[in-house]
Amino acid sequence: MDYVTVGELKVSEIGLGCWQAANTEWATSDEKNVLSAIGRSKELGVNLLDTAEVYGEGHSESVVGSAVKQYGRDNFIVATKVAAPHLRQDEVLKACEASIKRLGVKQIDLYQYHWPDPWQQVPLKHTMKALEKLYTDGKIRAIGVSNFAVRDLEEGRSFLSKTDIVSNQLRYNVVQREIEEEVVPYCRKENIKILAYSPLAQGVLTGRYSAANRPKDISRAENRLFSEANMREIQKVLTVLSSVAKRHQKAVAQVALNWLRKDPLVIPIPGATNPKQAEENAKSVGWKLNDDELKEIDKTLANLKVTYFP
Repeated sequence: MDYVTVGELKVSEIGLGCWQAANTEWATSDEKNVLSAIGRSKELGVNLLDTAEVYGEGHSESVVGSAVKQYGRDNFIVATKVAAPHLRQDEVLKACEASIKRLGVKQIDLYQYHWPDPWQQVPLKHTMKALEKLYTDGKIRAIGVSNFAVRDLEEGRSFLSKTDIVSNQLRYNVVQREIEEEVVPYCRKENIKILAYSPLAQGVLTGRYSAANRPKDISRAENRLFSEANMREIQKVLTVLSSVAKRHQKAVAQVALNWLRKDPLVIPIPGATNPKQAEENAKSVGWKLNDDELKEIDKTLANLKVTYFP
């Protein structure tokens, strides 16, 4: 496993997203298996665990805390997020303390602003100042954000004087590439790493689903990406990924994850509900797609038409 720097943190080039540990939104999730998945990830060199206070109302953090206790604190970079309802300055501080308690750690490695909230209308300055206080007080090692556009990044960074934003967690995968136009170039220029959530498009890029076989769990049932029209369109991409996968003796999902690592700025954080998935994720790195394969995939993507309109 290779490692990259996120600020001053040494992070595995692929992480483990722990939304599945919430055990509320995912029909396939089982706490014992998720703990085993974390253990298997650790054995294969994955050290980044990403969770959030909002996942299962803190349950995911508690599961991650159990894993950290079981497998050793020094083996992990623990990342979590403060939720949109807790963006006022005093609430950020309280939310962090609650997360620290659930995680069973003395310090959070990467504490992230989960998403900008248009309803609460809390000035970004207040939240960023609270995050910097947590940093200077030693409660967190680094500040990250999630779902930030360039304008949010620029404004948020302007309120920090003692540290900087080190990462931006965004939806990014082979078929959902909206961030490539503005956010990726900005983050590259400013050396802000991108943590790619939903790197397999909630399972679309595993090849397990089709227009006639769509997931039924709460978190994905209403995802328009799984519409019949989109699944037929995405099948063109899956056909190419499958062809590339056979050449490398890899799974389709592994090719999709490896495609993200073509850019050293990007760290995918796929989820895993069992050790087998964790192993597949970890073994999606450590090898490279060649230039011809990347061109083959990009040629297909250039003609891809995904719609979110009913």
